[in-house]
Amino acid sequence: MGQTVKKNDPNYYKKIIFALCLGWVAIWIYRTILTPIYPQIQESLGNISDTQVGLIASIYFFAYTGMQIPSGILVDKFGQKRVLIPAFIIFALAAVVIGSSTTITQVYVGALMAGLSTGSYYGAAFSLSAKYMPKDKKSFSNAIINSGSALGMVIGLVGSSVLVGGLEIQWNYMLYMIAVLIVAVTFVFTLFVKQDKKTATNETSEDKITAQATVSQGVELFSIKKLAIYFVYFATCYGYYMIVTWLPSFLVGEKGFEQGSVGYVAALVAVTAVPGALIFSKYIDKNAHMRQKLIIFLLIGAAVTISLTVFAPNPSVLYVALVLYGLLGKLAIDPVLITYVTDSVPSNSMAKALGIFNFFGMTSSVIAPTLTGYIGDITGSKVLAFYIAAILLAAAAILFFLVVMLKEKKEKKVIHPLTNE
Repeated sequence: MGQTVKKNDPNYYKKIIFALCLGWVAIWIYRTILTPIYPQIQESLGNISDTQVGLIASIYFFAYTGMQIPSGILVDKFGQKRVLIPAFIIFALAAVVIGSSTTITQVYVGALMAGLSTGSYYGAAFSLSAKYMPKDKKSFSNAIINSGSALGMVIGLVGSSVLVGGLEIQWNYMLYMIAVLIVAVTFVFTLFVKQDKKTATNETSEDKITAQATVSQGVELFSIKKLAIYFVYFATCYGYYMIVTWLPSFLVGEKGFEQGSVGYVAALVAVTAVPGALIFSKYIDKNAHMRQKLIIFLLIGAAVTISLTVFAPNPSVLYVALVLYGLLGKLAIDPVLITYVTDSVPSNSMAKALGIFNFFGMTSSVIAPTLTGYIGDITGSKVLAFYIAAILLAAAAILFFLVVMLKEKKEKKVIHPLTNE
């Protein structure tokens, strides 16, 4: 559905993959660039508490999450390009605001701006990929796009650890660098992303075909099965964003790592996530019938490896746990879930559907950073936070099996007219 542009330019989908991958690189450099250098930020802003530092990420993700549904509606109405470019201009300004901060309040303002602007990206990016990716490469294409987040995570963690932790460059300069990168990515969007002129002109003819499906969509998006999918994404995101935000601090404070090397260790999650996501997504594109079993396997694997991170008696076991979490965690599950959502809704409401899906998942990113910081302040350890993440993943696996997998088995026995699986 919606693949008319591809006929005019057979390589357009490759340009889309490149541009959207770069977008995630920029977003994830911003998201991770501060985490290895929290001690320097705390010192420069007046020795603020862990809870106050955790609130930086929570404010960002609160704004990001709040923008999911509104931005999806905007994308469906105005098109991806008209949303992406203004959003990334604001994103660049946000990085400058944080980089020039002298108080924690100013950092919060910049984080709010960054969250609102990048909150427009998810629905725009994956509705664009869903329209123009070849059907037999959808999950794999989404995995390549998502790999930009892993690359950005590596650059952010290692870059800030080396430049600030090792070379003692002022942390503010890192934000100015990311602002320049964001401007460059905005320029790539301008060149590579086409405004879909057919969105408005074809709407009436497509509505005749999809009207009935669209009417029932509101109910369908909040069915028991869809709510289970949302909880799966919530649990997946909770563990991931807890690790992204607090793993460097956990390794230094509770595992005895040196701050100059902690970025490299934390980056193991991102490095191993790329091959994991590509391998599993390629497999699912060819074996769609194994989708549910794979999701359950990945959820259980992520729960076990997060627990192993806490229990690791030595660095070697910890490295193994982080590598395995990268292979089995969020980035491996994402492409499968995204394809599931985009295949189940009409094209003229795809961004809205993705926004609702991502809204439910990303609510965990609001809770995890601050709750983990609070647990650290109260108990003196972040171990309990890791246990919570593992329990959520295990619960998600059980719920997915009971509500989604068993229900789809029953539906296959009675050939459902609205499913294409």
